[in-house]
Amino acid sequence: MGQLTGRWIRGALLAPLPMLAAGAAWAQEAGITLPEPTVDKGDVTWMMVSTMVVFLMIIPGLALFYSGLVRTKNALSVLMQVGTVTVIGMIMYALIGYSLSFTTGPGSLDTFVGGTGRLFLSDAGTDLSDNLVATFSTGIYLPELVFVVFQMTFACITASLVIGSLAERVKFTGIVIFAIVWPILVYYPMAHMVWWWPGPDLVAGNPEDPIASGLIWGFGALDFAGGTVVHINSGIAALVGCIVLGKRLGYKKEPMAPHSLMMVLIGTGLLWFGWFGFNAGSNLESNYYSVLAMANTFLAPAAAGFSWALVEFLTKGKASLLGLCSGIVAGLVAITPAAGFAGPMGALILGLVVGPVCLFACSALKSMLGYDDALDVFGIHGVGGIVGAIATGLVVNPAWGGAGVVDYVSCSEAGAVLSTCPVAAYDMMFQLTAQLKGVAVTLVWSGVGSLVIFGLLKVLGLLRVSEEAEQEGLDITSHGESAYHS
Repeated sequence: MGQLTGRWIRGALLAPLPMLAAGAAWAQEAGITLPEPTVDKGDVTWMMVSTMVVFLMIIPGLALFYSGLVRTKNALSVLMQVGTVTVIGMIMYALIGYSLSFTTGPGSLDTFVGGTGRLFLSDAGTDLSDNLVATFSTGIYLPELVFVVFQMTFACITASLVIGSLAERVKFTGIVIFAIVWPILVYYPMAHMVWWWPGPDLVAGNPEDPIASGLIWGFGALDFAGGTVVHINSGIAALVGCIVLGKRLGYKKEPMAPHSLMMVLIGTGLLWFGWFGFNAGSNLESNYYSVLAMANTFLAPAAAGFSWALVEFLTKGKASLLGLCSGIVAGLVAITPAAGFAGPMGALILGLVVGPVCLFACSALKSMLGYDDALDVFGIHGVGGIVGAIATGLVVNPAWGGAGVVDYVSCSEAGAVLSTCPVAAYDMMFQLTAQLKGVAVTLVWSGVGSLVIFGLLKVLGLLRVSEEAEQEGLDITSHGESAYHS
């Protein structure tokens, strides 16, 4: 059962059937009887609400969070960068991103990237009777378009996270080019590798034959809502980007404190609120698993915020608001891949652990290695994502209160029309190995792809502003306006 435990999982954000008609045709050729598709209004409503809530994470949530962390002269530039990356991300996702992420890819490349079946959202919303995507329950589907826009917000926030490491010295032109090119080379393939599979009906109805999936999904790696795709992916890209870009002028020689901790707190609250759509929405249905993800999205960040602030108090004699906010975000990051897998106590323990780990990464490790990750994207999202992704292999254990993984293959024993499936036997060694393989592929894919992009931008002179512009501040020099007026 170890292999089945890893292969057929109740994972995150499913990779859907490209369209129900295609899935039905495939099943007919294979002699498989699929259940009659059901679309529930409650599920559709939940996914629409979740999508809007995730969008709130980006604008204004992430924008305010990042803006508060920089100096006054650069506050507006960060707002502009997050907003621009977001609008470009939406356009690019509709044109090519969804197709490259969530359709069947060409030949052997299918394990790495999707195909052209949904370029320009071709047919994605014109005939709802034929364009449905699978959820994680056999026979339960969603209109394809709601899945498209939900996934679109993930693509937008992942690219937006990266720019935090480049803050206060990156050219706006470079940000625009990054927003177009990076998702093509890095994000869309990563989403396909982690989340692409044909859906539970085809797995349950065809238990003997291997079913195509993305590379990391095929490993059996669990990622409920984006520990690899979003956080490790953006974290390693941020680390590569800030190293290629170079340190800010005066780094470690002059004060570079956040200009508005009040904005940071507001941004943290909006991020936390939006994360409920991010995590609980990733279940694609309104049921027990979405409730579990919601509960864990309360507990893990609360524990991480507490443990970060506690370590600060014990080591420095004072607990800071910045530390509390940073810990909360670290907890949100860590629980993302485990949101629908961990039990509540598992989420609590994960949060308690990840807070001090990310504190170490943002202080001692960063100082030791000497890179200038302006807003600690790697220290929180990269390191927190790695901790969460690996720990997911542990907290999923039913013996430790986890939800376990669903064995869709066994559904066929009682018929493929079941709306629920049994939980497979848990194999710790297999699951941890799968998680580590997923983390390793993400680090290499994102690291190499990001190095190519940032390296070319630097060679072309499109990455860093002049010393004069950096000293004056990017608000005025890049955008001709400022966040505040005296």
